Amino acid sequence: MAPRRRIAIRNHSAEANLFARRTFIAFIGVLMVLLLLFSNIFDLEISSYEKYQTRSNSNRIKLLPVAPNRGLIYDRNGVLLAENKAIYSLEIIPEQVEDIKASVAEVSALLEISQEKQQKFFKALKRKRRFKPVELHSRLSDQQVALFSVNQHKFPGFFIDARLKRYYPFADLTTHNLGYVARINREDVKKLDAQGKSENYAATHGIGKLGIEKYYEDILHGTIGHQEVEINNQGRIIRTLNFTPPVPGKDLTLTLDIELQMIAKRALSGKRGAVVAMDPRDGGILAMYSNPSYDGNLFVHGISSKNYSKLLNSKNLPLINRSIQGYPPASTVKPFMALLGLEEEIITPQTRIWDPGWYQMKGIDNKYRDWKKWGHGWVNLTKAIEESCNVYFYNLAYKLGINRISTMMEKFGFGDYTGVDLHEETRGVVPSVGWKRARYNQPWYTGETISVGIGQSYWTVSPLQLTQATSILVNKGEIKIPHLLMAMSDSQQLASQDQGKIIKSAENPDKLGRQVETIFYENKPPIKLKNHDNWQLVLDAMHNTVQRPGATGYNAFKGSTYDAAGKTGSAQVARLGQDEKYDAETTQEHKRDNAMFIAFAPYENPEIVVAVAIENVAKGGGATNAAPVARQIMDQYFGNRVILSKDKNMHPQHDDLYGVQESD
Repeated sequence: MAPRRRIAIRNHSAEANLFARRTFIAFIGVLMVLLLLFSNIFDLEISSYEKYQTRSNSNRIKLLPVAPNRGLIYDRNGVLLAENKAIYSLEIIPEQVEDIKASVAEVSALLEISQEKQQKFFKALKRKRRFKPVELHSRLSDQQVALFSVNQHKFPGFFIDARLKRYYPFADLTTHNLGYVARINREDVKKLDAQGKSENYAATHGIGKLGIEKYYEDILHGTIGHQEVEINNQGRIIRTLNFTPPVPGKDLTLTLDIELQMIAKRALSGKRGAVVAMDPRDGGILAMYSNPSYDGNLFVHGISSKNYSKLLNSKNLPLINRSIQGYPPASTVKPFMALLGLEEEIITPQTRIWDPGWYQMKGIDNKYRDWKKWGHGWVNLTKAIEESCNVYFYNLAYKLGINRISTMMEKFGFGDYTGVDLHEETRGVVPSVGWKRARYNQPWYTGETISVGIGQSYWTVSPLQLTQATSILVNKGEIKIPHLLMAMSDSQQLASQDQGKIIKSAENPDKLGRQVETIFYENKPPIKLKNHDNWQLVLDAMHNTVQRPGATGYNAFKGSTYDAAGKTGSAQVARLGQDEKYDAETTQEHKRDNAMFIAFAPYENPEIVVAVAIENVAKGGGATNAAPVARQIMDQYFGNRVILSKDKNMHPQHDDLYGVQESD
């Protein structure tokens, strides 16, 4: 029998020690895990609380931008020129409509909504969440709003939404000055991003595109507000937590007088051209109208391709603001040329030349003709301006030379920006040796100087530049900056935008009783002459041009109750041959002469300066076409006031002044 195997006795002490070690190791492991867990909890709840709280709130709380109301624009008398008009649109919340196709068809039949808009709605519906409203029809008429309101109980989920859109009550009368607001496009977004302004436009759909609306965009727009709302995991708004209201844009008051604008439009009816009227005492623009114009309201809601093509392809070019575009100035520059001749002592008030009807340089066959075929006879400075004698100024320009002419004319603002608060202004051209070399890489010829003497050749000026130059003339060298902005509700933003132009503002009540900040503009250094009396000599001649019977501007202002002065001009558009005679009736319309005129009144203390340009006139020149337009503007401005000269000896006589005929 095999011996039995001995049973080993268990070592309880060793097993206990082993268990204890394992238990300790497990405890340490659990403790480390707990420490790690508590460390993470500490990091989440304390150290990184703000970080994760913000991330949590971003999932639960959303900031919705709220667009500010755009500032309003008034004329100098408190007439509203640009307002924010309520626009009504029909909106639908899809999840609240049982049969959306049938409901849309029914409401479309009720409100006469086109198939095209219905199709656009269903396309937009695919891109939107069912609890968010989708627009079916915008710009509902009052009749449509009333009709839907009566039947709204039949259409659950349908509602009318109101929002403010820019509206110009005077339509085309103010477009070239105010510009317009239109939808923000990609180029606008890029500019806003580059300027760091995109956040302020988060809820805004439109932006100023032209004119005052663009120039003072930052001031008119205002500051965005925010609505803090709580949303669920689907993005649905549960409740509003906080609301920060937007700051509306500032209201602007312009120097424009809308009644003068109306007169300007009526006076230019059927013509292409522009009128600018300015107060020479401060540079405020009283009227600035370009004809033809267009309705800026067309662009506010998005102009159709058909309407835009019609504007773009019109032969009358209504999109161009002619008041700040270039025209040959013609004889309107003769007072400035005369002043330069006196300043350089090339002529004196008594200097006379013989005018046979043409001017010819020595050794040159070409003859520069006068408008008066048989000439003006003996002509001095006063008579040359009164009768607009070309030969006198041909001779003067020849003696002055182009360098002295261009230098002096630049001082009057020709060939440069006036500083008006419009981005669309052009500089025009004051021809010079350097300009022609840079532009055409050609030398300057003396014969070209002759033409410059009567405002022809390459010379171009805008009606606004002519107005400013005339203002400098009547102010005897003082330069006022033309401007459209007169006052606003807060000038702090303006001062930061136009540093160098704005010097101060003062709080005053306007004609509506509102407290506004009146803006004061800094002036440029004045033009100083060697002989200050030369200013008066030229102004007297302009006065005679309008007041003396037989002078070029007399017929247009005959019988006026105020004492005016001015200068006519007729700008040749097409070049004529040496022996070719101009005939407006047989000349193609686009080659006919332009009519020009500058004027100011009252003569002794001017309150208004006017410049008129009319394109391609069928008959006559500045005296018969442009001067009557200026007369209508001034008649409106002075109303029933009677302002006549106190000096009875303002019209010097000339023994040889008989049978004067109307020229430019």
